[in-house]
Amino acid sequence: MRHPKVSLWAMDEHRVGLKPILKTVWAPTGQPLVCPVQPRYEWLYIYAFVNPETGESRFWLVPEVSKLAYQRVMAAFARSVGASEQHCVLVVEDGAGFHVPPLEGHPPGIQTITMPAYSPELQPVERLWDLTDATVANRWFETMDDFTDTLGQQCAWLETQPNLLSQQTLFHWWPLSRN
Repeated sequence: MRHPKVSLWAMDEHRVGLKPILKTVWAPTGQPLVCPVQPRYEWLYIYAFVNPETGESRFWLVPEVSKLAYQRVMAAFARSVGASEQHCVLVVEDGAGFHVPPLEGHPPGIQTITMPAYSPELQPVERLWDLTDATVANRWFETMDDFTDTLGQQCAWLETQPNLLSQQTLFHWWPLSRN
């Protein structure tokens, strides 16, 4: 009897948008640092999945956080990693109220594990937000499309950096695969 392949991923969402992300930066002594901002409250959500052991990742930029958006992203994720009866994918997520599978359940091969409440420090994906925000911090964007393009390029680049992501997310206590 052949055992199914099992992989362990972590998943979370991050709200970003046209309200500027301000970060501390170095400036020459005695010279003021000017960062143009025009706060606007238009939001975008990053749904991120990472396999801390391999550094493999998937990112989706979605205009809302809701049960339907979660279900659609989870289905797209399942397809992208080949989740099936032969490939069981365990997804560690927080207990957000919209993390609700459709009535028929998650896609075949997907199972979720809910982390303890109020424990973001245990969530490996939380360590990715500084990386996703790097190209949009301390910048002003005229339109949400400009912002989305820049953020999308950063997320696409991060998907090609498994070593960097594994260094950021593989906690010493994270269970390793025995496949």
